[in-house]
Amino acid sequence: MSIIVQKYGGTSIGTIEKISLVADKIIKEINNGNQVVVVVSAMSGETNRLLGIAKSIDNKISGRELDMLISTGEQVTISLLAMTLNKKGHRAISLTGSQAGILTDNAHNKARIESINNSVIKNYLSDGNIVVVAGFQGVTEEGEITTLGRGGSDTSAVAISVALDAKECQIYTDVDGVYTTDPRLSPGAKKINQITTEEMLELSSQGSKVLQPRAVEFAGKYDIGIRVLSTFEDGSGTLVKKENDLQMEKAIISGIAFNKDEAQLTIRGVPDQPGIASLILGPIAKLNIDVDMIVQNVGEDGLANFTFTVPRNDYENAKKSLIESSEKLNAKKVEGNNQIVKISMVGVGMRTHPGIASKMFSVLAENEINISMISTSEIKISIVTDENNLKTAIDVLHKAFNLEK
Repeated sequence: MSIIVQKYGGTSIGTIEKISLVADKIIKEINNGNQVVVVVSAMSGETNRLLGIAKSIDNKISGRELDMLISTGEQVTISLLAMTLNKKGHRAISLTGSQAGILTDNAHNKARIESINNSVIKNYLSDGNIVVVAGFQGVTEEGEITTLGRGGSDTSAVAISVALDAKECQIYTDVDGVYTTDPRLSPGAKKINQITTEEMLELSSQGSKVLQPRAVEFAGKYDIGIRVLSTFEDGSGTLVKKENDLQMEKAIISGIAFNKDEAQLTIRGVPDQPGIASLILGPIAKLNIDVDMIVQNVGEDGLANFTFTVPRNDYENAKKSLIESSEKLNAKKVEGNNQIVKISMVGVGMRTHPGIASKMFSVLAENEINISMISTSEIKISIVTDENNLKTAIDVLHKAFNLEK
């Protein structure tokens, strides 16, 4: 008898009717002869509602008490789903992250899973139960409730799959798989039957919202297959695994992701000398602002221009810090643009096919799309352009690299 781990997000369990539909899917897997562990998120919008209540008390609240509050969202859904399964004639038990033996570090609001006591879940499975576990949460050695950060239920599901040596981790969502790009932007987007964890990690990190990057990283590390499926439609979904064994799926480019949650900052006319990057980025790092792409250009006069991107909601704070730094460095000026988008092409085929970047830039140039920044890795090329170029850029690149249906 194989163990299947299923994860359902907030949109899949947003109403009692949807919870009943989810219960039927779980029962179908039971009828196939498998043992099932289910990981669920809070109902759609519930975590934001709880965060809103907390912020009405203190806009900067974080830490232990916030974890105590927002972890209750999943506690509601695990109990409702267990009740529904029991009513339909199948034994089910709900477990919080703590009860399921999910041990984390002490980093409140962004904890990382350290271990899972698999004997707890296995004992319940052996007794004939469907085990319903609260995603997104765990407990420290001291017994303190922690949460894993946004999208943490995906990570919970993959970690439980590893701990139980599950046959497969099925992530149910409101789409029927991973697509070559966002179908809302490009009607020609097609569903990918199989993709490597390496490619999926890049797509997730560059803006694709289907899977949480930490979950994909976890799956790749422990070689657990993830299958992305629709809660509302039948189908085989997309299988994410270490190696792609479908020859026809081994395309040069697997997909195109984009991220609109970016802003660009430039400091012009700083001295071209060792340590200048640290003097610019150090104060920004102290504000806990993540820096993504970085480009430095050196002019003939011995002065340099330094450009980088930050999350859009950190734009104003980062710009203020950069202006303060510019005064200390006697820089010429600071410029900013919070209406940009990062577009990334991802594919393991880039390793063996030269000229991908050249083709990408030619296609964009032919369509008069200006590029302000470029970043590359072994299987990814990212560019920054104005946000109003997004749809055209996605369309022309999608067609140029034969990603159409």
